[in-house]
Amino acid sequence: NINSQPFQRWRDRFSFVADAINKAEAETGEVKGHYLNVTAATCEDMMERAEYAKELGVRIVMHDFLTGGFTANTSLANWCRKNGMLLHIHRAMHAVIDRNPNH
Repeated sequence: NINSQPFQRWRDRFSFVADAINKAEAETGEVKGHYLNVTAATCEDMMERAEYAKELGVRIVMHDFLTGGFTANTSLANWCRKNGMLLHIHRAMHAVIDRNPNH
């Protein structure tokens, strides 16, 4: 997953995507969106990313459920509900569990 690698920091990526969404909406007159991945090493970092996405006007965030954890997912879901944001839950690592016949 793209998180915040040295060659592509999350804040720069979020800003770039928000600009692209705004440009596409202006050109087409249609509502556009993108799932910004707010998954991070800590809940605090995850929430900082969600807040920044909201500041940019992005309406959808994504969370990697299995890697982020149950508590982080619930916290983000509650925040999204309070802030009018859509939350997409990604199943990163799901195949590792499901495709193993011994699980």
